[in-house]
Amino acid sequence: MLKGFRDFAIRGNVIDLAIGIIMGAAFGKIVTSLVNDIIMPPIGLILGRVDFSNLFISLSGVAYPSVAAAKEAGAPTLNYGLFLNTIIEFVIVAFAVYFFIVQPYTRLKKGEPAPANTKPCPFCATDIPIAAKRCPHCTSNLD
Repeated sequence: MLKGFRDFAIRGNVIDLAIGIIMGAAFGKIVTSLVNDIIMPPIGLILGRVDFSNLFISLSGVAYPSVAAAKEAGAPTLNYGLFLNTIIEFVIVAFAVYFFIVQPYTRLKKGEPAPANTKPCPFCATDIPIAAKRCPHCTSNLD
């Protein structure tokens, strides 16, 4: 049983998957930093010095100066600013995955011809299965 698992793991698919997960996690951290540290501050400045990570609604009715203060007090909050940051992160990741993975993969797949499962009969020129020993159209022997 362990030998079968070892063979499966060494075959490459599991290793490729593990590398993909690790790279995806690292890419996610980069995108999070890009959104929180590069994209959202200028947008917040343009919209009147708004810090999106601090946009929230306190459901308890008490006003708090920040999300951290509300959480420290144990107040329930709707953190719509953090939600906007997450939406922007998702759009960036979706854009990157589409243009850097899906589109090139699709182009590569279109370039591969389908494997041939027929061949022309040398006597009547009709398409016949590759494994055929006799042409079904002209009944010629194919050796």
